[in-house]
Amino acid sequence: MKIAGFDIGGANTDLAIIDFEDGEIKKIIVDFEYLPMWSQNDRLESVLIDLIERNLPVEQIDAVGISMTAELVDAFNTKAEGVLDIATTCEKLFDVPVAYIGVDNVLSISDLVQNPLEVAAANWIATSQIVAEIEPNCIFIDTGSTTTDIIPIKDGKECAVGRTDFERSATGELVYTGTLRTNVTSFVDSIPIGDKTYRVASELFAITADVYNALGLIKKEDYVCATADGSGKTKVESERRLSRVVCADLDILSHEEVLEMADYIHKQQVRQIACGLKDVSEREGLDTVVVTGLGKDILCAEAARLLGLEVKSMGDYYTDEECVVAPAIGTAIMVKNYFEN
Repeated sequence: MKIAGFDIGGANTDLAIIDFEDGEIKKIIVDFEYLPMWSQNDRLESVLIDLIERNLPVEQIDAVGISMTAELVDAFNTKAEGVLDIATTCEKLFDVPVAYIGVDNVLSISDLVQNPLEVAAANWIATSQIVAEIEPNCIFIDTGSTTTDIIPIKDGKECAVGRTDFERSATGELVYTGTLRTNVTSFVDSIPIGDKTYRVASELFAITADVYNALGLIKKEDYVCATADGSGKTKVESERRLSRVVCADLDILSHEEVLEMADYIHKQQVRQIACGLKDVSEREGLDTVVVTGLGKDILCAEAARLLGLEVKSMGDYYTDEECVVAPAIGTAIMVKNYFEN
């Protein structure tokens, strides 16, 4: 049985095709594509098919699972509208059974129509299924391109206090900051350079992808989102964008000074994530963290160590590529179990 699990995000659509044999995972194929749903949601149908076809004929897929966060983009008037639009596309597209990850259950399309908000931003549920197999009592942190999920797990079951993004933003379980797409001025007000501190320009001059590109903490192929100025993704271009954050450029700041800026911004983002993690850790009495996502090493693990917590990595059990699309893998596993039961 081959299950295609999709995690349809606002900026990236991730795929995991899992080949199950005798109930066990035989092979995992992963892929993703940058798809800004706020402006190109009409491309979703072609992207879903293309992602599968890049790896195997779509006719070989036996069932499809969908988790999503793209319902929040401002192309939709409400999250319910977004969920229904995405689900309608999937139902029309696939001839095999399709099911959807909800915050409490896996849903059929008829269930989803009755309560579309059950499916909104529920992809962290899918990730929790994988992490619970690694460590039954822990907090998992998943930092992707845009957001960070901080989810407690006890006795092998997730026990998040918040169920929606709105609720989780008040519990420490959702920190809206990511490895690539976050405007650096959303969490930094001023930046020290040398013996002076400079207030930032509150413009979209640079994103966190530029920080980690300049510092060499992400690979060129990791920088999948659009740049703030529409130009290229070389380290020099990232440094130029970063210099603009303090109203400068590379004729004013040296290479070393821009890297000093980037290092400071990195540390501030780690503290931002650690703040949410501290709330969850103290509330739940958990001191072990399992990290995953694109930012698992450069952000998640650093935040946990800042708080003196024990760190385990999903990367010890899955490849880095698989960790980046962990919700898609969890989606495929949950949907396989749903259809078998």
